Amino acid sequence: MNESVMSKTPRQIVQELDQYIIGQSTAKKSVAVALRNRFRRMQLEETMQQEVTPKNMLMIGPTGVGKTEIARRLAKIVNAPFVKVEATKFTEVGYVGRDVESMVRDLVEASIKIVEKEQHSKVYSRAVKKADERLVKLLVPGIKKEKKQASGNQFEAMMQMFNTMQQPAEEEKEEVTESIKTSRAAIKEQLEKGLLDQREVTIEVEEAKSPAPMMNNGLEQMGIDLGDTLSALTPKKKVKRTVTVKEAREILLEEESEKLVNKADLNSQAIQMAEANGIIFIDEFDKITSKSQQSGEVSREGVQRDILPIVEGSQVTTKYGTIQTDHILFVASGAFHLSKPSDLIPELQGRFPIRVELEDLTADDFVKILTEPNNALIKQYIALLGTENIDVTFTIEAIERIANIAYQVNQETDNIGARRLHTILEKLLEDLLFEAPDMQMGEITITENYVDEKLAHIVNDEDLSRYIL
Repeated sequence: MNESVMSKTPRQIVQELDQYIIGQSTAKKSVAVALRNRFRRMQLEETMQQEVTPKNMLMIGPTGVGKTEIARRLAKIVNAPFVKVEATKFTEVGYVGRDVESMVRDLVEASIKIVEKEQHSKVYSRAVKKADERLVKLLVPGIKKEKKQASGNQFEAMMQMFNTMQQPAEEEKEEVTESIKTSRAAIKEQLEKGLLDQREVTIEVEEAKSPAPMMNNGLEQMGIDLGDTLSALTPKKKVKRTVTVKEAREILLEEESEKLVNKADLNSQAIQMAEANGIIFIDEFDKITSKSQQSGEVSREGVQRDILPIVEGSQVTTKYGTIQTDHILFVASGAFHLSKPSDLIPELQGRFPIRVELEDLTADDFVKILTEPNNALIKQYIALLGTENIDVTFTIEAIERIANIAYQVNQETDNIGARRLHTILEKLLEDLLFEAPDMQMGEITITENYVDEKLAHIVNDEDLSRYIL
């Protein structure tokens, strides 16, 4: 990971989280410290590095208060491999379902994507040159030479057929006249200027892999991808696609980048990154306590016992190599309405030493959520309606009324936190979103009266409120 990214101070990390998440200062401070400790660990001597393990965190709080968003934004800030999993999706060994080790394999996949992007950026200029050369040849093809007729010798004929299969279509021998050379030079110049972006071209690409059927648990536990194994044994099938020059350039650029990158180095680097900087976010952690157990369910305590060795530190086999989980940061979260953290098995409790309780959101928090973050909901709806040439503004009184309604409905029905704002805004603007394409008006102001007119009768009717908001 880039050191300048890793070396952000806890205060800087909190400031960046503040741009997207309102409140929850305690939780933000805790995750910022956990992240800074990773940087501190990397400054230690190697023997000491191995001894310092991450302080895993347990976030406790109702749905919609920002638990997932904190972890997700954190991973984006530091460009670290990150996966979010739900504890309820796992079953203990011996039952049909996902085994807990799959979360680590998913983390390695996320790490592969990050490292791949970094490696591709390093070979970008060379890949562009090669991709452009291939594209120019497709746009101005040479004169294909006639293939030599096979002799009567069967062995020679077989070898010729094998060589033809191995040789990429664009590398087939061709004759290039002076006229073709001149045309290619002109096309190359137009291509670099972007003048041909919308022109169509037919290219041959590798057929997209269809998703493999659910593998049997035994293979998944060994880190074997049956689809990849079978595709390696069979020749890669090419299909023709007619796309724009711009799309073709991107496809060929990806292919050329793949050729220039050393896969073994990439895989090794990705595993190292996942080991040192990976973050696994386990949601619905409270649902695997024995108190949440319902009759007929797979033993939740068994899932806890399977998660334990991964959190403690163990080796997991993946198709890219073996990964050690000792220094992966685990962040678990749950509402813990029907259970409490002490209902987890003692060994697992001890592996999540940092406990952070997130606060319920107030009406004032809802006002800030609607207006302050970079991706604030009000800003999103203004932008969406702006695409229909309608300029929408919300008065501060209207925003405060929306926030109060959200808070009130959360108190009287289920508390779903900030997610209530999505439902209320969609209902509030439903007619406007429907009529927008046919409206002639350029400006619309959403006032407190408008909010009451659209929502007050629903809020006051408890049955309607429960089902609509």
